[in-house]
Amino acid sequence: MIREKQTQAFSGLATSVVLLAALAASVALVWSAGGTGTLTGIGVLLGALTFVLSGGFFMVNPNEGRVLQLFGEYVGTARTPGLRWANPLYSKRRVSLRVRNFETQSRLKVNDVEGSPIEISAVVVWKVVDTAQAAFEVDDCDKFVTVSAEAALRKLAMSYPYDSHDEAGQLSLRSNPHEIAEHLKHEMQERLELAGVQVIEARISNLAYAPEIAQAMLRRQQASAVIAARQRIVDGSVGMVEMALERLSQKNIVHLDEERKAAMVSNLLVVLCSEAPAQPIVNTGTLYQ
Repeated sequence: MIREKQTQAFSGLATSVVLLAALAASVALVWSAGGTGTLTGIGVLLGALTFVLSGGFFMVNPNEGRVLQLFGEYVGTARTPGLRWANPLYSKRRVSLRVRNFETQSRLKVNDVEGSPIEISAVVVWKVVDTAQAAFEVDDCDKFVTVSAEAALRKLAMSYPYDSHDEAGQLSLRSNPHEIAEHLKHEMQERLELAGVQVIEARISNLAYAPEIAQAMLRRQQASAVIAARQRIVDGSVGMVEMALERLSQKNIVHLDEERKAAMVSNLLVVLCSEAPAQPIVNTGTLYQ
């Protein structure tokens, strides 16, 4: 595997001064020789050499690397920003080191661990950290990142259920976003290590059931919500009934036998747990009528 090695290209400003001085010397030689003689030949050769060497200038922008090659052999990477100079025979390939992001396909359809079809997409933030690997280990770094990220997202979706369905301790795509994001980042980093890419962040941006089962799953979620609400109502109602019986006993307001207590509990639970408003009935007799 090819690893990056940095090379210190010469300063472009200093080299330009040297080349300008050489060009001035060649002109002076030709001028002094009157266009004939050995000095003229030397001056012409010096001028031609200056022209050839001027082809070694290149610019390195901030957060950018230039991969240098000589006849196909990797020489090194220049990362120092500014005007630089290297051997004119070097090829100088630009590799961006900036932070980039993209979103996977908005309708990537895959089955979760329970076999339910879902639609999922993710936002990935990444950057190149090894220019040699990005340039030589893969054919197209951007395309490699995109395809590998989608493959990692598919594997993640197939490893977890969409929802935990009230099973304690089970991770799910919807209920555990932070843990799922860390797992997704790890999956992508394993695949992109070959290309010299660092995954800074990977997070699910869209998650939904596929249209063919969306209605059925919506009814299931609604049923779960109704059950949870009923459980909370019953818990609160039992607490209120218990408090009412305890307060009545402490204040000695009324003495009830077990049968009357059961009737009172039944009536209070009906009033508190009913969805419709209770219709009061006035008893003009005794409690036992």
